[in-house]
Amino acid sequence: MSRGRRAEGGHGRPEVSEVRAERQWWGERPLWQLTLCRFREFVRQPEAVFWVFIFPLLLAVVLGVAFRSRGAERLRIGIEARVGADSIARLVAAPADLAPVVLSAADAERELGTGRVALVVVPGDPIVYRYDSTRSESRVARLSTDDVLQRALGRRDVRAVADRRVTERGSRYIDFLIPGLLGLNLMGSGMWGVGFAVVQNRTRKLLKRLLASPMRRSHYLLSYMLVRLVLVWFEVAVIVGFGVWVFGVPLRGSLAELCAVALVGSFSFAGMGLLVASRAQTVEAVAGLMNLVMLPMWVLSGVFFSVSRFPDSMQPFIRALPLTALSDALRGVMLDGASLVALSGSVAIVGAWGVLSFGVALRIFRWL
Repeated sequence: MSRGRRAEGGHGRPEVSEVRAERQWWGERPLWQLTLCRFREFVRQPEAVFWVFIFPLLLAVVLGVAFRSRGAERLRIGIEARVGADSIARLVAAPADLAPVVLSAADAERELGTGRVALVVVPGDPIVYRYDSTRSESRVARLSTDDVLQRALGRRDVRAVADRRVTERGSRYIDFLIPGLLGLNLMGSGMWGVGFAVVQNRTRKLLKRLLASPMRRSHYLLSYMLVRLVLVWFEVAVIVGFGVWVFGVPLRGSLAELCAVALVGSFSFAGMGLLVASRAQTVEAVAGLMNLVMLPMWVLSGVFFSVSRFPDSMQPFIRALPLTALSDALRGVMLDGASLVALSGSVAIVGAWGVLSFGVALRIFRWL
Protein backbone atom coordinates (compact mmCIF):
# COMPACT_ATOMS: atom_id res chain seq x y z
CA MET A 1 0.00 0.00 0.00
CA SER A 2 1.44 3.42 -0.92
CA ARG A 3 2.14 6.04 1.65
CA GLY A 4 -0.43 8.46 0.29
CA ARG A 5 -3.38 6.06 0.64
CA ARG A 6 -5.15 5.14 3.81
CA ALA A 7 -6.90 1.80 4.16
CA GLU A 8 -10.28 2.41 5.68
CA GLY A 9 -11.50 0.18 8.49
CA GLY A 10 -14.99 -0.25 9.74
CA HIS A 11 -15.02 3.27 11.16
CA GLY A 12 -13.01 5.00 8.43
CA ARG A 13 -9.75 5.08 10.47
CA PRO A 14 -6.30 4.22 9.05
CA GLU A 15 -4.67 0.89 9.80
CA VAL A 16 -2.16 0.77 12.65
CA SER A 17 0.69 -0.48 10.43
CA GLU A 18 0.23 2.44 8.01
CA VAL A 19 0.20 4.99 10.81
CA ARG A 20 3.45 3.54 12.19
CA ALA A 21 5.09 3.63 8.75
CA GLU A 22 4.01 7.23 8.22
CA ARG A 23 5.28 8.28 11.63
CA GLN A 24 8.60 6.56 10.94
CA TRP A 25 8.92 8.32 7.58
CA TRP A 26 8.12 11.74 9.07
CA GLY A 27 10.51 11.00 11.93
CA GLU A 28 13.40 10.44 9.53
CA ARG A 29 12.59 13.30 7.16
CA PRO A 30 13.58 16.21 9.52
CA LEU A 31 17.08 14.75 9.99
CA TRP A 32 17.51 14.40 6.23
CA GLN A 33 16.26 17.91 5.52
CA LEU A 34 18.36 19.44 8.31
CA THR A 35 21.48 17.70 6.98
CA LEU A 36 20.82 19.00 3.47
CA CYS A 37 20.30 22.47 4.89
CA ARG A 38 23.64 22.35 6.72
CA PHE A 39 25.40 21.19 3.56
CA ARG A 40 23.84 23.94 1.43
CA GLU A 41 24.84 26.55 4.01
CA PHE A 42 28.44 25.42 3.70
CA VAL A 43 28.76 25.30 -0.10
CA ARG A 44 27.07 28.71 -0.46
CA GLN A 45 29.78 30.40 1.60
CA PRO A 46 32.91 30.94 -0.55
CA GLU A 47 34.97 31.98 2.46
CA ALA A 48 34.18 28.69 4.22
CA VAL A 49 35.21 26.69 1.15
CA PHE A 50 38.44 28.69 0.95
CA TRP A 51 39.44 28.09 4.57
CA VAL A 52 38.55 24.39 4.47
CA PHE A 53 40.03 23.40 1.10
CA ILE A 54 42.27 26.15 -0.35
CA PHE A 55 44.06 27.56 2.70
CA PRO A 56 45.61 24.20 3.80
CA LEU A 57 47.05 23.75 0.31
CA LEU A 58 48.57 27.24 0.30
CA LEU A 59 50.06 26.59 3.74
CA ALA A 60 51.48 23.26 2.55
CA VAL A 61 53.06 24.93 -0.49
CA VAL A 62 54.66 27.73 1.53
CA LEU A 63 56.04 25.48 4.28
CA GLY A 64 56.99 22.75 1.82
CA VAL A 65 59.08 25.18 -0.22
CA ALA A 66 60.57 26.91 2.83
CA PHE A 67 61.64 23.61 4.41
CA ARG A 68 62.34 21.66 1.23
CA SER A 69 65.11 19.10 1.17
CA ARG A 70 68.29 20.77 -0.05
CA GLY A 71 71.94 19.94 -0.23
CA ALA A 72 74.18 20.53 2.73
CA GLU A 73 74.28 24.24 3.52
CA ARG A 74 77.64 25.91 3.94
CA LEU A 75 78.18 26.93 7.55
CA ARG A 76 79.73 30.38 7.89
CA ILE A 77 82.83 30.22 10.12
CA GLY A 78 84.46 33.34 11.55
CA ILE A 79 88.25 33.34 12.01
CA GLU A 80 89.66 36.02 14.25
CA ALA A 81 92.32 38.13 12.50
CA ARG A 82 95.54 36.95 14.19
CA VAL A 83 98.76 35.30 13.14
CA GLY A 84 97.91 32.11 11.24
CA ALA A 85 94.33 33.17 10.40
CA ASP A 86 94.89 33.04 6.62
CA SER A 87 96.32 29.52 6.68
CA ILE A 88 93.42 28.28 8.83
CA ALA A 89 90.96 29.93 6.44
CA ARG A 90 92.52 28.10 3.47
CA LEU A 91 92.30 24.76 5.24
CA VAL A 92 88.73 25.29 6.41
CA ALA A 93 87.63 26.41 2.91
CA ALA A 94 88.52 23.01 1.43
CA PRO A 95 85.33 21.16 2.56
CA ALA A 96 82.18 22.07 0.66
CA ASP A 97 80.12 22.56 3.81
CA LEU A 98 82.25 25.29 5.47
CA ALA A 99 82.55 28.95 4.46
CA PRO A 100 85.33 30.71 6.46
CA VAL A 101 85.70 34.47 6.73
CA VAL A 102 88.47 36.39 8.52
CA LEU A 103 87.09 39.02 10.93
CA SER A 104 88.42 41.42 13.49
CA ALA A 105 87.92 40.50 17.14
CA ALA A 106 85.05 42.99 17.52
CA ASP A 107 83.37 41.91 14.28
CA ALA A 108 83.74 38.24 15.18
CA GLU A 109 82.11 38.87 18.57
CA ARG A 110 79.22 40.73 16.97
CA GLU A 111 78.69 38.18 14.17
CA LEU A 112 78.64 35.31 16.67
CA GLY A 113 76.22 37.13 18.95
CA THR A 114 73.78 37.80 16.11
CA GLY A 115 74.00 34.29 14.70
CA ARG A 116 75.60 35.30 11.38
CA VAL A 117 78.46 32.89 12.00
CA ALA A 118 78.08 29.49 13.60
CA LEU A 119 81.58 29.40 15.07
CA VAL A 120 84.54 31.68 15.76
CA VAL A 121 88.06 30.20 15.53
CA VAL A 122 90.77 31.99 17.50
CA PRO A 123 94.21 31.03 16.12
CA GLY A 124 96.96 30.27 18.61
CA ASP A 125 98.26 27.45 20.75
CA PRO A 126 95.86 26.04 21.61
CA ILE A 127 93.27 26.92 18.96
CA VAL A 128 90.13 28.21 20.68
CA TYR A 129 86.61 27.57 19.41
CA ARG A 130 83.94 30.01 20.52
CA TYR A 131 80.36 28.97 19.84
CA ASP A 132 76.88 28.63 21.34
CA SER A 133 76.49 24.99 22.36
CA THR A 134 72.68 25.28 22.33
CA ARG A 135 72.69 25.79 18.54
CA SER A 136 72.88 22.56 16.56
CA GLU A 137 74.61 24.24 13.60
CA SER A 138 77.30 25.59 15.94
CA ARG A 139 78.05 22.12 17.28
CA VAL A 140 78.26 20.76 13.73
CA ALA A 141 80.55 23.62 12.69
CA ARG A 142 82.84 22.96 15.67
CA LEU A 143 83.17 19.24 14.86
CA SER A 144 83.69 19.81 11.12
CA THR A 145 86.26 22.58 11.61
CA ASP A 146 88.21 20.63 14.20
CA ASP A 147 88.22 17.54 11.98
CA VAL A 148 89.64 19.55 9.06
CA LEU A 149 92.39 21.15 11.15
CA GLN A 150 93.37 17.93 12.90
CA ARG A 151 93.69 16.10 9.57
CA ALA A 152 95.80 18.94 8.19
CA LEU A 153 98.13 18.58 11.18
CA GLY A 154 98.71 14.91 10.48
CA ARG A 155 95.96 13.00 12.27
CA ARG A 156 95.11 9.64 10.68
CA ASP A 157 91.99 7.54 11.18
CA VAL A 158 92.66 4.10 12.67
CA ARG A 159 89.70 2.52 10.91
CA ALA A 160 88.57 3.03 7.33
CA VAL A 161 84.94 4.09 6.86
CA ALA A 162 82.67 4.60 3.85
CA ASP A 163 79.63 6.83 3.40
CA ARG A 164 76.48 5.82 1.51
CA ARG A 165 74.16 8.80 1.29
CA VAL A 166 70.46 8.13 0.72
CA THR A 167 67.33 10.30 0.45
CA GLU A 168 64.24 8.52 1.73
CA ARG A 169 60.66 9.73 1.39
CA GLY A 170 58.95 9.90 4.74
CA SER A 171 61.77 11.58 6.60
CA ARG A 172 61.36 15.05 5.07
CA TYR A 173 59.63 17.94 6.79
CA ILE A 174 56.81 18.01 4.23
CA ASP A 175 56.11 14.32 4.95
CA PHE A 176 55.76 15.20 8.62
CA LEU A 177 53.69 18.29 7.85
CA ILE A 178 50.92 16.97 5.56
CA PRO A 179 49.29 14.59 8.13
CA GLY A 180 49.52 17.34 10.74
CA LEU A 181 47.85 19.83 8.39
CA LEU A 182 45.07 17.33 7.72
CA GLY A 183 44.46 16.93 11.45
CA LEU A 184 44.60 20.70 11.96
CA ASN A 185 42.11 21.23 9.13
CA LEU A 186 39.72 18.64 10.57
CA MET A 187 39.85 20.44 13.91
CA GLY A 188 39.32 23.90 12.42
CA SER A 189 36.53 22.99 10.01
CA GLY A 190 34.80 20.83 12.61
CA MET A 191 34.82 23.33 15.44
CA TRP A 192 34.46 26.61 13.54
CA GLY A 193 32.00 25.22 10.98
CA VAL A 194 29.71 23.77 13.63
CA GLY A 195 30.15 26.29 16.44
CA PHE A 196 29.63 29.45 14.38
CA ALA A 197 26.62 28.06 12.54
CA VAL A 198 24.89 27.09 15.79
CA VAL A 199 25.48 30.45 17.46
CA GLN A 200 24.39 32.38 14.36
CA ASN A 201 21.11 30.45 14.31
CA ARG A 202 20.66 31.21 17.99
CA THR A 203 21.28 34.94 17.58
CA ARG A 204 18.87 35.07 14.61
CA LYS A 205 16.15 33.34 16.69
CA LEU A 206 16.05 30.44 14.23
CA LEU A 207 16.44 27.87 16.98
CA LYS A 208 13.25 29.14 18.61
CA ARG A 209 11.36 28.63 15.35
CA LEU A 210 12.81 25.17 14.82
CA LEU A 211 11.58 24.14 18.26
CA ALA A 212 8.00 24.66 17.04
CA SER A 213 8.54 22.27 14.11
CA PRO A 214 8.10 18.45 14.22
CA MET A 215 11.82 18.00 14.83
CA ARG A 216 13.67 16.09 17.47
CA ARG A 217 16.32 18.15 19.17
CA SER A 218 18.83 15.37 18.71
CA HIS A 219 18.18 15.49 14.95
CA TYR A 220 19.20 19.14 14.80
CA LEU A 221 22.49 18.50 16.55
CA LEU A 222 23.12 15.26 14.69
CA SER A 223 22.67 17.00 11.32
CA TYR A 224 25.85 19.00 11.96
CA MET A 225 27.74 15.81 12.73
CA LEU A 226 26.50 14.13 9.56
CA VAL A 227 27.56 17.05 7.36
CA ARG A 228 31.06 16.87 8.84
CA LEU A 229 31.20 13.14 8.11
CA VAL A 230 30.35 13.89 4.46
CA LEU A 231 32.80 16.76 4.02
CA VAL A 232 35.69 14.84 5.56
CA TRP A 233 36.00 12.69 2.42
CA PHE A 234 36.66 15.79 0.33
CA GLU A 235 39.15 17.17 2.84
CA VAL A 236 41.16 13.92 2.85
CA ALA A 237 41.09 13.73 -0.95
CA VAL A 238 42.21 17.35 -1.43
CA ILE A 239 44.97 17.58 1.19
CA VAL A 240 46.41 14.06 0.95
CA GLY A 241 46.04 13.97 -2.83
CA PHE A 242 47.83 17.31 -3.12
CA GLY A 243 50.67 16.16 -0.88
CA VAL A 244 51.15 12.90 -2.77
CA TRP A 245 50.92 14.51 -6.21
CA VAL A 246 52.96 17.70 -5.69
CA PHE A 247 55.49 16.71 -3.01
CA GLY A 248 55.56 12.93 -3.34
CA VAL A 249 54.44 12.37 0.26
CA PRO A 250 54.25 8.61 0.85
CA LEU A 251 50.99 6.84 1.63
CA ARG A 252 52.26 3.54 2.97
CA GLY A 253 49.10 2.51 4.79
CA SER A 254 45.59 1.73 3.63
CA LEU A 255 43.60 4.62 2.22
CA ALA A 256 40.47 3.15 3.79
CA GLU A 257 42.10 3.14 7.23
CA LEU A 258 43.30 6.71 6.72
CA CYS A 259 39.74 7.77 5.92
CA ALA A 260 38.47 5.88 8.96
CA VAL A 261 40.87 7.77 11.23
CA ALA A 262 39.85 11.06 9.60
CA LEU A 263 36.15 10.21 10.12
CA VAL A 264 36.72 9.65 13.82
CA GLY A 265 38.64 12.92 14.04
CA SER A 266 35.96 14.85 12.19
CA PHE A 267 33.25 13.42 14.45
CA SER A 268 35.28 14.27 17.54
CA PHE A 269 35.91 17.91 16.67
CA ALA A 270 32.35 18.43 15.45
CA GLY A 271 31.20 17.25 18.88
CA MET A 272 33.62 19.65 20.55
CA GLY A 273 32.30 22.45 18.35
CA LEU A 274 28.75 21.69 19.48
CA LEU A 275 29.85 21.65 23.10
CA VAL A 276 31.61 25.01 22.85
CA ALA A 277 28.57 26.54 21.12
CA SER A 278 25.98 24.93 23.37
CA ARG A 279 25.67 27.94 25.72
CA ALA A 280 27.26 30.85 23.83
CA GLN A 281 24.87 33.70 23.02
CA THR A 282 27.00 35.81 20.66
CA VAL A 283 29.48 35.23 17.84
CA GLU A 284 32.13 37.07 19.84
CA ALA A 285 31.64 34.73 22.79
CA VAL A 286 31.93 31.56 20.73
CA ALA A 287 34.99 32.95 18.91
CA GLY A 288 36.75 33.48 22.23
CA LEU A 289 35.84 30.00 23.44
CA MET A 290 37.01 28.45 20.17
CA ASN A 291 40.38 30.16 20.41
CA LEU A 292 40.68 29.14 24.05
CA VAL A 293 40.17 25.48 23.11
CA MET A 294 42.15 25.36 19.86
CA LEU A 295 45.15 27.57 20.55
CA PRO A 296 46.82 25.13 23.00
CA MET A 297 46.46 22.35 20.43
CA TRP A 298 47.90 24.55 17.67
CA VAL A 299 51.05 24.93 19.76
CA LEU A 300 51.30 21.66 21.68
CA SER A 301 49.89 18.94 19.42
CA GLY A 302 52.83 18.48 17.07
CA VAL A 303 51.35 19.87 13.87
CA PHE A 304 54.44 21.83 12.78
CA PHE A 305 57.13 20.20 14.97
CA SER A 306 57.48 17.11 17.12
CA VAL A 307 55.92 17.03 20.58
CA SER A 308 59.16 15.47 21.86
CA ARG A 309 60.57 19.00 22.09
CA PHE A 310 58.44 19.62 25.17
CA PRO A 311 59.54 18.50 28.68
CA ASP A 312 58.73 14.99 29.86
CA SER A 313 56.48 16.39 32.58
CA MET A 314 54.15 17.83 29.90
CA GLN A 315 53.98 14.68 27.76
CA PRO A 316 50.98 12.98 29.49
CA PHE A 317 48.87 16.13 29.05
CA ILE A 318 50.00 16.65 25.45
CA ARG A 319 49.36 13.02 24.50
CA ALA A 320 45.83 13.25 25.89
CA LEU A 321 44.88 16.12 23.55
CA PRO A 322 42.64 15.01 20.66
CA LEU A 323 44.69 16.76 17.97
CA THR A 324 47.90 15.10 19.21
CA ALA A 325 46.30 11.66 19.07
CA LEU A 326 44.76 12.37 15.66
CA SER A 327 48.04 13.63 14.18
CA ASP A 328 49.89 10.59 15.54
CA ALA A 329 47.30 8.25 14.04
CA LEU A 330 47.34 9.98 10.64
CA ARG A 331 51.15 9.90 10.52
CA GLY A 332 51.11 6.28 11.61
CA VAL A 333 48.94 5.29 8.65
CA MET A 334 50.60 7.51 6.05
CA LEU A 335 54.27 7.28 6.99
CA ASP A 336 54.59 4.01 8.93
CA GLY A 337 51.88 1.95 7.22
CA ALA A 338 50.40 1.08 10.63
CA SER A 339 47.01 -0.59 10.93
CA LEU A 340 44.03 0.57 12.96
CA VAL A 341 44.76 -2.16 15.49
CA ALA A 342 48.24 -0.77 16.10
CA LEU A 343 46.80 2.75 16.37
CA SER A 344 43.81 1.77 18.50
CA GLY A 345 45.04 3.76 21.50
CA SER A 346 45.27 7.05 19.60
CA VAL A 347 41.98 6.45 17.79
CA ALA A 348 40.27 5.64 21.09
CA ILE A 349 41.44 8.95 22.60
CA VAL A 350 40.05 10.88 19.63
CA GLY A 351 36.74 8.99 19.67
CA ALA A 352 36.33 9.39 23.42
CA TRP A 353 36.62 13.18 23.11
CA GLY A 354 33.91 13.16 20.44
CA VAL A 355 31.45 10.93 22.31
CA LEU A 356 31.90 12.82 25.57
CA SER A 357 31.57 16.23 23.89
CA PHE A 358 28.44 15.31 21.95
CA GLY A 359 26.81 13.71 24.99
CA VAL A 360 27.44 16.74 27.20
CA ALA A 361 26.35 19.15 24.43
CA LEU A 362 23.07 17.27 24.04
CA ARG A 363 22.32 17.68 27.75
CA ILE A 364 23.32 21.32 28.27
CA PHE A 365 22.44 22.76 24.85
CA ARG A 366 20.60 26.09 25.12
CA TRP A 367 17.85 26.46 22.54
CA LEU A 368 16.62 29.96 23.40
